[in-house]
Amino acid sequence: MFTVSVEVHFRASHRLTLQDGLSEPVHEHDWLVTANVCNENLNDSGFVIDFRRLKAMLSDIVAKLDRMQLQKIIYFRRNNPSAENVAKYVYNQLEARLPKGLILKSIRVVEQPGYSAEYAKSDEAKT
Repeated sequence: MFTVSVEVHFRASHRLTLQDGLSEPVHEHDWLVTANVCNENLNDSGFVIDFRRLKAMLSDIVAKLDRMQLQKIIYFRRNNPSAENVAKYVYNQLEARLPKGLILKSIRVVEQPGYSAEYAKSDEAKT
């Protein structure tokens, strides 16, 4: 299995709702998003996918998050804008755009150095 990865950055704020129902103050992060895409075989050019093409797709998705308060995006009105849910949001958006035959292995989101979350579909959900 071959895997390629690209990274993009965006800056956005969020306000998390905690388990006790209280909310954190709105605060901002410089987010780092890594997409890991794989395939058993390489294309005729010897790639899983061209890095620039994959990065352009990922950049287009995170551009809609850049300089936003995440709760202003419909998905995050229904889902706490945690790093975990940001990873899932980006995963679902990118998976829908990938060429047929490619597998989105995971999306990793770093909220700040030392704090990250990763989302990948379970093996049962992939079949």
